[in-house]
Order: sequence, then C-alpha cells, then structure tokens
Amino acid sequence: MAAGKRSRRQRRGRLANAQNSVRPELVEGLPSSWDGARKKGRASTSSARTVFRSQILKAAILSQPKAPLTIEEVVVSKPGPREVLIRTAATGVCRSDLHFVDGAYPHAMPCIPGHEAAGIVEQVGSEVTTVKPGDAVVTCLSAFCGHCEFCVTGRMSLCLGGDTRRKPGEPPRLAFADGTPVNQMLNLSAYAEQMLIHEHACVAIDPEMPLDRACVIGCAVTTGAGAVFNAADVTPGETVAVVGCGGVGLAVVNAAKIAGAGRIIAVDPVPEKREIAKKLGATDAVDATSETAVAEIVELTKGGVDHAIEAVGRPQSGELAVKVLRRGGTATILGMMPLTHQTGLSALDLLSGKKLQGALMGANRFPVEIPRLVDFYMRGMLDLDTIIAERVPLSEINHAFDQLRKGDTTRSVVVFE
Repeated sequence: MAAGKRSRRQRRGRLANAQNSVRPELVEGLPSSWDGARKKGRASTSSARTVFRSQILKAAILSQPKAPLTIEEVVVSKPGPREVLIRTAATGVCRSDLHFVDGAYPHAMPCIPGHEAAGIVEQVGSEVTTVKPGDAVVTCLSAFCGHCEFCVTGRMSLCLGGDTRRKPGEPPRLAFADGTPVNQMLNLSAYAEQMLIHEHACVAIDPEMPLDRACVIGCAVTTGAGAVFNAADVTPGETVAVVGCGGVGLAVVNAAKIAGAGRIIAVDPVPEKREIAKKLGATDAVDATSETAVAEIVELTKGGVDHAIEAVGRPQSGELAVKVLRRGGTATILGMMPLTHQTGLSALDLLSGKKLQGALMGANRFPVEIPRLVDFYMRGMLDLDTIIAERVPLSEINHAFDQLRKGDTTRSVVVFE
C-alpha cells in the first residue's frame, strides 16, 4: 500500500506557520537575496515560500512505532564544515529499519528511517576532504570519528561516532518547515530525496557503478561479506552454514563462494530463498523449520560446520547456528535479535573449542571495503542483481516493509527520480 499522508488540515496548519515565521538557523547559509530573513529570523509570506521551496525535500516519516510511514516535506540544513549533502539515488529496504518501524528497537520520533543508500554528492562543507560535488557515493551507518580507541585499533564499526553527529544546541540537520526537528535515524535517514551526513558516513565509488545496485552494498553486502572476510575469516575449503537467506544472508553466501569455501549450506524456511542462495553459490540447502535441520547439516559436513553465520535476528536462528558447529567451530551472529534475548554456549561447547561472536556490520572498514565490493560487482564476482527482488518508488515504502514482514522476498530497493 502507498505511504500515508497527514490530513489536509494538519498540512495546511504546518505550512501556514512556516509562512509566518522561519527559524534563523534554518535560513542560515542561504543566498544573499534572503539576508533579510536571516537577520530578522522571520520572512514575509512570499520569501518564506521561496526559502522552503529551495530547501524542501520529500521524505518518509515515522511518527510512532508500528504506524505506517507518511511522505512529508522537510527542510534540510546547509552542510556544516565536515558534512556532505547527497542527492539520494536509491535506498535498500533493510530488516534493521523494520526493527525500528515495528518498535522492537527504540528511537526518538519523529524520524526518517533508511541507511542503505547510494547517491551523488551535491554540496560539501568547508573542511570536507574525502568526497567532492559530483562524486558517486555509498553511505554506511558505521560512521566513525577516526581517533577513538576502536578507530585507531582498526575496529571502526564499533566506534560510537559521537563526533559525526551535530552537538546539542546546534540546529538540526532535518526539520519540518515550522522548525520542529526531525530525528536522523542511524546518522543517515536515507528514505529521503537528500541526505545530510558526516563525511565519515560515506565513501566515493566508481562512477560507472549502477547506483540502484550500489546501495545494497552499504549495509547488506558490507555486513554479509564482512562477516566472511573479517569476522569469520573463512579460508578455502572450510564449511559454512548461512542461517537466514534475506539480503544479508545471500551476501554471506556470495562472499563465502568468493572466499573459496568448500561447502556452503543455505538454511531458510522459504524454498524460493534457498533456490536463490544456490544461484549465488550455496552447495546445499536445508529447510530451517525442519525438525531434522541440525542433523542434516551435521550429516552433510561429517560432524558440523567450521562456520555458522546467523543473518536474520531470530532467537531460534542463533540457537541453530550454535548447534551445527563442529569442534572448534565459530558461530557469528549478524542479525538484530530481541534486546532481552541471550544466546550462549554450553560448558561442553566451550570444552570443545567452539566460539560465539557478534560482528556488528560485518566488522567492516567500509572506506576501504565498499570500493572493493563495487569492484567485485564490476568484475562479475558479486551478484547484486540476484539479491535485489524489486524496485519501488518512495511512495511504496510501506509496501516494501510489508514484503519484508512476510519474509518471502530478498531485497527491495527504493529508487528516486
């Protein structure tokens, strides 16, 4: 179903307020023809309309958990010294967003979800050095400060990224026309026609790369491939079970093939997803809901897998990943499980040398790895076309989330004109 909209009375009231009063910080940095509005902090009806026409963008707003997203107009601030304004080309629809939309994970409201995006740089702040206007870029939620303990020890995905956000008291990056702040989800807010982000939340890529494919590299592929190359460090000939074959899981399968894994077992309840996994390199497929799933995997691998990578975020998936390990095997959890859930190893598992680890965003170093993954696609090694199931306009964002809830699709991508 198409995204909802606010009532005509609500929209009219908000626009009327915008015409009568403009917050100074939202006007700061606009062309000199609007100096009067900047100095007074107010604008006439005509100048306010001009200001907001030049600054307005459409975005999908989440006003409260479990409610449909609504397409509304918001104002974007001018870029700060280290910030980049990007024209969004495409954004993947990720299960991580769904956790926030459905209220499983908390977030300040109203907000704009979306974090898996690609686009073109339009403006940069005065101190930006990593990208320039006209660059094609991929965004990543693993924004990093570059100087904390995690960053300087090569664990950038664990950086809390405080320096990449605006400080309390500073104007918001995004706001409604009346000045009401709109919260930026995961430092990105990619279900919008433009994104204003810190330069350390994006990386320039090959301009020949199709952006409607590139977007899924920003999360699904970076996470899945990172789990294989970084966290699990899969070596040629090792066995890998991939539990959950959505966008992230399929990226794990593809990356395991690139890494030279000997046996790759796709584990998912949906037959169509298991077949897609085989196209991407899975040697075997097992129904995750089968009572004999664990026994089948242990039998196929003559004792269990070297690596089990959980990629969906369900408690039972994590438990299955642990059960199918061989002695000395490692289970890597990628999915966002319920916040109160605990997954662990038994005493016997520990005595058997089994290991359990998390790998936030695939333990990525995205400024280096995303361009490499783009190169893999351009060389025919990474199959993004099979991972992407459908492309929809922003107005169909709620439909895309409904498809994700059903669990029978791989990856939807929102494309912008």
